[in-house]
Amino acid sequence: MTLQGNQTNKEMSNQTYGELRNRYVARGVGNGNLNVAKHAEGATVTDIEGNEYIDFAAAIGTLNVGHSHPKIVEHIKEKVEDFIHPGFNVIMYESYLQLAEKLAHLTPGDFDKKVILLNSGAEAVENAVKIARKYTGRTGVVSFVRGFHGRTNLTMSMTSKVRPYKLGFGPFAPDVYQAPYPNFSEKPDKLSDEEYVDYTIQQLRDFFISAVDPETVACIVMEPVQGEGGFIIPDQKFVEAVREICNEHNIVFVADEIQSGFARTGKTFAMEHFDVAPDLMTVSKSLAAGFPLSGVVGRAEIMDSANPGELGGTYCGNPIACEAALKVIEIIEEENLNEKAEHIGAVIQDRLEALSQKVDFIGDIRRLGAMVAMEIVDPETGAPDKAKTAEIVKQANANGLLLLSAGLKGNVIRFLTPLVITDEELNKGLEILENVSTNV
Repeated sequence: MTLQGNQTNKEMSNQTYGELRNRYVARGVGNGNLNVAKHAEGATVTDIEGNEYIDFAAAIGTLNVGHSHPKIVEHIKEKVEDFIHPGFNVIMYESYLQLAEKLAHLTPGDFDKKVILLNSGAEAVENAVKIARKYTGRTGVVSFVRGFHGRTNLTMSMTSKVRPYKLGFGPFAPDVYQAPYPNFSEKPDKLSDEEYVDYTIQQLRDFFISAVDPETVACIVMEPVQGEGGFIIPDQKFVEAVREICNEHNIVFVADEIQSGFARTGKTFAMEHFDVAPDLMTVSKSLAAGFPLSGVVGRAEIMDSANPGELGGTYCGNPIACEAALKVIEIIEEENLNEKAEHIGAVIQDRLEALSQKVDFIGDIRRLGAMVAMEIVDPETGAPDKAKTAEIVKQANANGLLLLSAGLKGNVIRFLTPLVITDEELNKGLEILENVSTNV
């Protein structure tokens, strides 16, 4: 099936495009919603048949400033006439340099920083590891259980979940280790919160005895809030312990802020909640409002460990993406999106807690800013209920709400609304969720 002959776009339906998808797109590409978008603005997407969807997924946390923000659209229309991509490795351009300066000042840490701009989150993580290895002369990489860092060979090796990310794709990169990471929803009843934090810190220190010698580790890569792992939020004391271990053994501390950055948690970066400055930080997703762009930001002496030509790539730091990112930073400030994130998160949390009084399968509800999650469990045993989670997500999509699941056990529903979402859009989306949940 093609669009040739008398067949026009107007005649194409979601079903016929679905047939094209099944025939020509690789099966391994997942789709949360099988309809075809035609227009999107703010937090609402309209498909080719005129159906509207409230977007609680935001391209997996990529659209904190929303779909097609008018300031970005207008700015990009102007800038694309200048040039599209001369290639920073060939000749420099202003937007890359201006964005590097912005990120160096915006990210946590009162020290001189430098920046490299790249394409994707996985590429940023790979380069952070390369830089840490070059700086330390070591090879070991430590990530955390439930962590997600990408789908390339190295980042897949660092990622915790086997299905669907790793099964059948080995062998994996060597010298990669996964350390324990606290999850309060799994805390033993006999332990207080403080006791549990101390226990997890001791587990982490024991890990560097039982699993890998810290003197061989180049970097520890940690999501300050685990994204695909189910929006797991650590205690500040645990984050401080990671920083202390890095200091004790001259390990580079890398904060993966790819999903949690740019106002998602009510601060520009989630690490600000813990009052800890990493040595390197990876950024992507909402950095450029949907344009492919990522970066590594960090201590100048660490970033400068690589020689000219050892880092880079053909499309890294595309100028149009950089222009979009500069506008994103302006919009976050002008529209007070950090404060908006806290408002959105509080509304969602209140509604989920009210919903938990109507249905018996909602477990832990947690959030940091607008990074909100709820667990779906068996009401009798408390065991994770992956099947019910999938059904809720499926029915939500069928009824006009773009929704995503997450979690190591597939039983977490996560909320990643654009931070420019209106109260009307937010309430409409939550009403769909409530109707689906009470009838599933």
